[in-house]
Amino acid sequence: MNQVSLSRVVVSEEGDRLYTFEYAALVTQTSTALIERFAALGLISPINSMLRSRDIARIGQIMRLRRDLGLNLVGAAMVIDMAEEIAQLRAQLQAYQSRQL
Repeated sequence: MNQVSLSRVVVSEEGDRLYTFEYAALVTQTSTALIERFAALGLISPINSMLRSRDIARIGQIMRLRRDLGLNLVGAAMVIDMAEEIAQLRAQLQAYQSRQL
């Protein structure tokens, strides 16, 4: 069984734990080259070659959309972005409606 051990914990200025591309590749069952491609396309936002857990989750979501729906990288990222925007708009609408009551 493969084990990944981080000898030190890296934390961003915002307090997020940061992970290496190698760790992200292992967790998402991809390669570091693909993760570098995600970064080059702007699909994830690394911090000095490190990733937040939300970036790793996004990689997993993109890979599932590619596998399940046959979407390309950019198309999968667009679907995720639109779903996040819809969720934000719904939350705003709900907050607005609760203030009107």
